[in-house]
Amino acid sequence: MKELMLGNKAFARGLYEAGCSVASSYPGTPSTEITEEAAKYDEIYCEWAPNEKVAMEVAFGAAMAGKRSFCGMKHVGLNVAADPLYTASYTGVNAGMVIGVADDPGMHSSQNEQDSRHHAIASKVPMLEPSDSAEALEFTKRAFEISEEFDTPVIVKMCTRVSHCQSLVEKSERKEVSKPYERDIAKYVMMPGNAIKRHPFVEERTEALTMYAETSDINRVEMGSKDIGIITSSTSYLYAKEVFGDNASYLKLGMVNPLPFKLILDFASEVEKLYVIEELDPIIENHCKALGLDVTGKDVLPICGEFSQNLIAEKLGLPVKESCTLDEQLPMRPPAMCSGCPHRGVFYTLNKNKCTVIGDIGCYTLGAVAPLSAMHMTLCMGASVSGLHGFNKALGEEGEKNAVAVIGDSTFMHSGMTGLANIAYNQSNSTVIILDNSITGMTGHQQNPTTGYNIKGDPAGKIDLEALCKSMGFARVRVVDPYDLKAMDKAVKEELAADEPSVIISRRPCVLLKYVKTNAPLKVNEDKCRGCKSCMRLGCPSISFRDGKAHVDNTLCTGCGVCEQLCAFDAFE
Repeated sequence: MKELMLGNKAFARGLYEAGCSVASSYPGTPSTEITEEAAKYDEIYCEWAPNEKVAMEVAFGAAMAGKRSFCGMKHVGLNVAADPLYTASYTGVNAGMVIGVADDPGMHSSQNEQDSRHHAIASKVPMLEPSDSAEALEFTKRAFEISEEFDTPVIVKMCTRVSHCQSLVEKSERKEVSKPYERDIAKYVMMPGNAIKRHPFVEERTEALTMYAETSDINRVEMGSKDIGIITSSTSYLYAKEVFGDNASYLKLGMVNPLPFKLILDFASEVEKLYVIEELDPIIENHCKALGLDVTGKDVLPICGEFSQNLIAEKLGLPVKESCTLDEQLPMRPPAMCSGCPHRGVFYTLNKNKCTVIGDIGCYTLGAVAPLSAMHMTLCMGASVSGLHGFNKALGEEGEKNAVAVIGDSTFMHSGMTGLANIAYNQSNSTVIILDNSITGMTGHQQNPTTGYNIKGDPAGKIDLEALCKSMGFARVRVVDPYDLKAMDKAVKEELAADEPSVIISRRPCVLLKYVKTNAPLKVNEDKCRGCKSCMRLGCPSISFRDGKAHVDNTLCTGCGVCEQLCAFDAFE
């Protein structure tokens, strides 16, 4: 049976058909829907882990026990999971273990644009790269087979366009797979004496995988005109096909680590001019050059950003199709926190108090955007807490009386706890604000260990943030409603003035959660409005300024009342 599927949904279908039994992931756009879709199959145990390292370790444990397993993440999540990945390459697996990682060329929702192929190369783990939904399903099933045949974890690399575009897939029945667990100290206990014996195994496996890449149909040649030969993979293959059609021949690589040698050389010998078309880093190109081939690639194609059909045509000197344009110039719509977002009051308060704000990863990163303009740094998950400690150790009281860290509840569970333990242990007088909106907001409302519900929405273990912070050694832990600007202002001032570390928990659920009831929208009494624009400092998308007066869009306003607290003339009703 055929069905139109998102790439991520097709990946999940591949997990189901391959007999995957355990899936543990951390949500990260553009990978999130893989695990959400997998959770719809009762045959697969699915969970959200606190972070990607934990997810990979869970998947490894399940594979060692004899059940096919999966862990999913975005590209920066693979950095977090690198520790178990590199050693799991040495140990190998029992049942198949597949790692799904989704890159984000163009940085649509990410803080960097890294190329996950580097992790595959460095860890010496095979990587498959589908170009559409059908391949996402098929390659996932093949990845489990490769994992078990070659005794290795296997990475399947998606990207934003493959993850979030739809194409037809052919569905099949599920195949149950289970292997007996056998104790094997030499294989699984990676102390130096055992690990040193596993390294030669990894090198021999890489040679065997290279031979597999030479002959497997996962890499395929499509001969057309021999004037031009194109070596490519993923979405770049689809773009190249649209641009060149039958006017070129193609070597479409489905396995991007390890790369074949003879297959590439044989293909190159059949064509006049050779191009390598790949997004981000020149990994295939450098491999070809190491083989002594003269290729055109990053000398004309960009190393940054996403590719497109028109970009490839333009850079390679071919006619560019006309783009559709609108007759009217649309106004810019910069990203903004939602109307009624509980974080808005926090950032307004921090900006008003001229605080130095060490930020973190989440939708609250929009606190950096004007008019709130209340964030000075965002690095990676959990870095706000650790960064604040270092900032304050460098500046002493100058930092401690003015600087704060802000971190969401899910991000705190991911990697903020260790930073908080560092503050308690090494004693900087730091103030950490946990923005507890009761959900993982940025990636689309996934549960986390503080919400009390699991991936299916069933009751689960719930971590008490106040008790956790107190158990780490913080005597000053207070909870504030961010809609109450006076209370928030008081809390920030008092905790910054205190002579010991402190935690402020800004607690109010995300306004977009289905169970959150909003108030009636406000309106502006134009007779009372003086046009002072105090309300505009909130950056609320519900409020605009027309004809010298504030105006509220009642289709957006949630009645949170924060703007009322800024109006000295009681114009909001």
